[in-house]
Amino acid sequence: MVGTGYTALLHGMLAALCGLAAAGCASASTVELQGRGEIPHTHAPAGDAQRLLVSHNAERLRLGLPPLRWSPALANDAQNYARRLLARGTLEHASHAERRGQGENLWMGTAGAWNASAMVQMFIDERRYFRPATFPHVSLTGEWADVGHYTQIVWRETREVGCAIDSAKGQDVLVCRYFPAGNVQGQRPY
Repeated sequence: MVGTGYTALLHGMLAALCGLAAAGCASASTVELQGRGEIPHTHAPAGDAQRLLVSHNAERLRLGLPPLRWSPALANDAQNYARRLLARGTLEHASHAERRGQGENLWMGTAGAWNASAMVQMFIDERRYFRPATFPHVSLTGEWADVGHYTQIVWRETREVGCAIDSAKGQDVLVCRYFPAGNVQGQRPY
């Protein structure tokens, strides 16, 4: 749960961002921020999409990284790929050519068992194995894949995210797409 100190920090960051880009900043009251812990954005997504964005940005804020913006185009790409995954019944990443410079996080589980925030939290929980270093030497286990979802979320150069959750055959699938992609060989996540 987001605490009041954290909410005040979010509100302060929002005020600073609004000061830098007043014309493009959405308005939100302190009550909204405290009540839902949401980071307002112009064209802010609703429902699960908003929770997905807030979950991503809470971890980035914790690290002092700039927040991600919601991308309807990335969300559309994620939705199309989620449908393909459900039709195939498998969980595998799209090819690099198919992603066109987008990063990708995937999750699959029993339909209705987890909410959007819990799905992203599973990616963030990989932080326990993370060590600051250049990619791919970023995992305490020696396997970068053990922290790859996490490092994509906190990749400093990533600016946009778009996600989709879809269900079929008793399964929920979450696909998140990121731009620009993270997990770049020889670079530090942040």
